[in-house]
Amino acid sequence: MTVITPEKLLEELHRAADVVAGIAAKFTEQDIKAPSELPGWTRGHVLAHITGIANAMARQLEYAARGKSIELYDSGSEGRTRAIDMAAGHSLEEHRADVDAALERALRVFGALDASGWHEPITYRRGVVFDGGLALWRELVIHATDLGTGRGPETWSRPFCEHLFDFLSARVPEGQKFVLQPLGLPPVVIGSGGQSTVVSGMLTDIAAWLAGRTPSLGSLRATAAADGVDLPALLPWPAGVPVNN
Repeated sequence: MTVITPEKLLEELHRAADVVAGIAAKFTEQDIKAPSELPGWTRGHVLAHITGIANAMARQLEYAARGKSIELYDSGSEGRTRAIDMAAGHSLEEHRADVDAALERALRVFGALDASGWHEPITYRRGVVFDGGLALWRELVIHATDLGTGRGPETWSRPFCEHLFDFLSARVPEGQKFVLQPLGLPPVVIGSGGQSTVVSGMLTDIAAWLAGRTPSLGSLRATAAADGVDLPALLPWPAGVPVNN
């Protein structure tokens, strides 16, 4: 599998940010009010979320640089949801300005890191700055697809799909093991249970399925003990924001 270095991750963040900004630049006022690929969310909701996560991750790094920590979102998941709902109805001009400013802020703080800065601890998933960079990469690439402009999972890169295989191994139910078999590539095993299911198809289709998105190329097939079966159920997306009680 592809090894993602900090230098490579920074390149990917810039590339993903350019895609998101480019999509937003082409929207009309009516476009942002239209449904996205996420149930119950307009494109305005998705843009508000992208703005929120980019600012939140930038804040993680800004505090880490001072040897301090702060929660990803004020008031946890409830605060995140409230902020998205409040910003979703913004005008096109407001959305563009918010997205551009948030992406510029995030790229600036990631770009200013030295070698040790990538290993500074942050609150997000009790990880380090590098984990935050991977998270922002996931958010930008996947939500660019969720904006529903025809840029589907078939555009996801091999390094990104392989990263999702690793990160989303947490979605394999206990007692199960998935043998992911991308066409023309070596298999990847996730999970460690005794019940084995082979999921074969195009690399991007497998990644889309794991990410809870609709595969673009329709190539997926699941087998167990050499018999065709339904695609196995997945556990929820691994939560990065704690739910307030």
